[in-house]
Amino acid sequence: MSVHALFVTAAYAITAIVLFGLIGWILLDQRARRRELAALEAAGVRRRSDKAVRS
Repeated sequence: MSVHALFVTAAYAITAIVLFGLIGWILLDQRARRRELAALEAAGVRRRSDKAVRS
């Protein structure tokens, strides 16, 4: 394998690792935010935009 091919392969591998890491981070953060929202809604905290629910 030439030096150029090794460089290109390494660049693609590093890019793939970084992209998968970012996707994983986004998915984990999404789960955490959903849990936080569920906890807030269970505690009775409502969104300001949710005015139709008030009686």
